Amino acid sequence: MKLRLPGRRDAAETTDPGTPDASSDLTDQQLKAAGKGRPTPKRSEAQGRRPGPLPPPPTTRKEAYRRMREQQASRRAGARQAAARGDESFLPARDRGPVRRTVRDVVDSRRNVGSWFLVIAGVALVGTFAPNQVLRGYASLLLFSFFALLIVDSVVLSRKIKRKLAERFPDGTEKTRGAVWYGISRATMIRRWRFPKPEVPLGADV
Repeated sequence: MKLRLPGRRDAAETTDPGTPDASSDLTDQQLKAAGKGRPTPKRSEAQGRRPGPLPPPPTTRKEAYRRMREQQASRRAGARQAAARGDESFLPARDRGPVRRTVRDVVDSRRNVGSWFLVIAGVALVGTFAPNQVLRGYASLLLFSFFALLIVDSVVLSRKIKRKLAERFPDGTEKTRGAVWYGISRATMIRRWRFPKPEVPLGADV
């Protein structure tokens, strides 16, 4: 037989069944936080990730072929834009790697005589068909003078490329074969027509 002291109650009798347990509430909050693991996304972000309605399936073979061509054209355009930005995963093999990127930066940071090749060649070509003998002579002189200047500028550019590659890759782990010719051929193109597009401004210290 259990004796009770006057004025004293058992712990079970003093606990109100309707009162919430603080320890259980804390445990529930911790479980929710652990299961969530990230902040709740905004409504606009959630709606932005929500896929739109799917287009109806093609009803004819001609329509299916048209859709396939549109998808292929869209993928090619996206790949070309990525390659123009210099994305390594979309570049052709001859443009990939840190060596080729360094060469492009060296070429794009300077004014190259070769960039005027198409303009000078066009003027000289028109002059050679002129009826005047003097004009034909000046056109030939212009063309030969330009080629001489182009050779000198190419020699200067090749030395700069070699020096920059030796500074960037002194251990010789990267293959630099063909890098000079790659830079000279790029220098003969007009700046806006170069591919990949220039990533450094003129006069930049690379």
